[in-house]
Parts: sequence; C-alpha cells; structure tokens
Amino acid sequence: MIMRNIASAIAIVISLSAPALAQKAEIEANNAKWIEMFNKGDFSGIASLYSADAIALPPGSAMVQGRPAIEVMWKSMAEQVTDPKLTTVDVKPLGSSAAREIGTFILKTKGSTPQEVTGKYVVVWEKVADDWKLATDIWNDGK
Repeated sequence: MIMRNIASAIAIVISLSAPALAQKAEIEANNAKWIEMFNKGDFSGIASLYSADAIALPPGSAMVQGRPAIEVMWKSMAEQVTDPKLTTVDVKPLGSSAAREIGTFILKTKGSTPQEVTGKYVVVWEKVADDWKLATDIWNDGK
C-alpha cells in the first residue's frame, strides 16, 4: 500500500513536470531563434516571435505595442548594441497556454569604447496555435 502511494506520488510529480520541461525547451529554442535573427538583422523575424498584440517595456522608454512597433524598436536597439546572449533562469507554467520566463542577458554596446551590459528580464509567453509567442517583454540592466 505504501509503495503504491509512493509510486502514485512519483507519477503525479513526473506528469506535472513534463509539460514544464517541454515549455522551457520550446522557449529556449525561441530565444536561440531570437538571437540568430538579431545577429542577422532580421527584425521582422524577431517581431514574428511576438504575439500580434504583444507589449514590450524597454527600460527608460515608453511601452511598445504590436509587431510593427516592436520590429522598429529592435532595429533601433541594434544600432546601439550587439552580440546579445540570453540565459533562461526559470520557466513557470501558467496553464497549458501561458508561461512566465525569468532570465539574464549580456550584450555589448557599439562605439569607440564598447562596454558589456548585463541585465535581467521577464517574459510572459503565450501559446498561439502551435507556437510560443512573446506576449509581454520587460528588461533592465543590473544584476
């Protein structure tokens, strides 16, 4: 009886963690696509990773809403920074069609004396059809 209860508890934990692991893997794959597109200058590709009504909240700036505006925002950012790296720290499922990601980033400023900038971010991801899309994206510098 005790062994059956333990086995049931293990099965429940595994069934609950499997979707979270799948979400994290898909989100990390999207982050890799984001970096690849940024490095290629494909800002419309980056915008396609966002939901149609997504909101970005860049530091020290107004909110940016919708794919066209997000595309312009990232194109403008690319004039100032390069070589972004993202590290997912945690993904928390918010049901089967949403997740919250917390992570860190490193990038380099452009110019005569480039500097490394580190920071953190929070993204709310939304499942749209079969794809995870960034729905809300906020970041700032510092640890």
